[in-house]
Amino acid sequence: MPDVLCCKFNYFFTIKTKEMAQIQYKDLLDAGVHFGHLTRKWDPRMAPYIFMEKNGIHIIDLNQSLEAITAAQAFVKSVVRSGRKVMFVATKKQAQEIVSEEANRLKMPFVTERWLGGMLTNFTTIKKSLKKMNNIERMLSDEATANNIAKREKLMLGREKAKLEKLLGGVADLSRLPAALFVVDIKREHLAIAEAKRLGIPVVAMCDTNSNPEIVDFAIPANDDAYKSISLITLAIGKAIEEGILERKTDKENAALQEEEDAKRAVDTAREVVNRGEESSEGGKRKRVKPADAAPEAEVVAEETAPEAPAAEASAEESEA
Repeated sequence: MPDVLCCKFNYFFTIKTKEMAQIQYKDLLDAGVHFGHLTRKWDPRMAPYIFMEKNGIHIIDLNQSLEAITAAQAFVKSVVRSGRKVMFVATKKQAQEIVSEEANRLKMPFVTERWLGGMLTNFTTIKKSLKKMNNIERMLSDEATANNIAKREKLMLGREKAKLEKLLGGVADLSRLPAALFVVDIKREHLAIAEAKRLGIPVVAMCDTNSNPEIVDFAIPANDDAYKSISLITLAIGKAIEEGILERKTDKENAALQEEEDAKRAVDTAREVVNRGEESSEGGKRKRVKPADAAPEAEVVAEETAPEAPAAEASAEESEA
């Protein structure tokens, strides 16, 4: 058993330390993504995604799996970049650990214990349960209140808190409905998919050869039973979410810089307008002063030309004589 746990940890660590590059065909092959179910358990609607049959087992076409993963990553990235949430749903035992760790790392909501009926369609009731859980936690953490509660009542509150945390701990920070769902096994999580479909929430899901890919929006044909396969695809979706978060952060920084530049331009424009107004007012004062200066000059010219008039009259009298 320890060897199995060590193997799981080593595989998880090697995937986590990979660069955020695109998944290669060899990675899918090594993780066993191509192994499907027995041929007698297949769903005919998965026929387009089946490559061949070998030893009574269907083999999934990994080329289509690669294309589906790329499309799902692009969609999830756009959702997160817009500031919305992606909920992880995986109640299968071999998927609980990896899904919860990845969702906690990305600060995304997740359900790994049991899907409560109405978690999406009756979200108001779920919010009341979350509020109740927070109130119990606040009561037990406050020493003054906790000392006034009877021992039996305190024990009952502690059990109720543990139960609520087990069922709703992954969605404790969820204030509104998620924008998308990532589901590991669509046959097991049929209630979650039905609620999402009813509300028009897109679903990204791993589809094995025994499931119906038509009920989800982004079907990823893959082995949904093996730990390595689930880990690889979950981490691929996680990488896309991480990229979307980083791009959203960059967009916010660029928007803040753009607002600063716009504010500076507005200030500069206002200064230019004020300076132009001051210049125009000074020009108007100068124009008004010019007629006042010209009046004395006109008087001087009139005085200089005034003596010439009697001289002209005298010359006219002499000519008549």
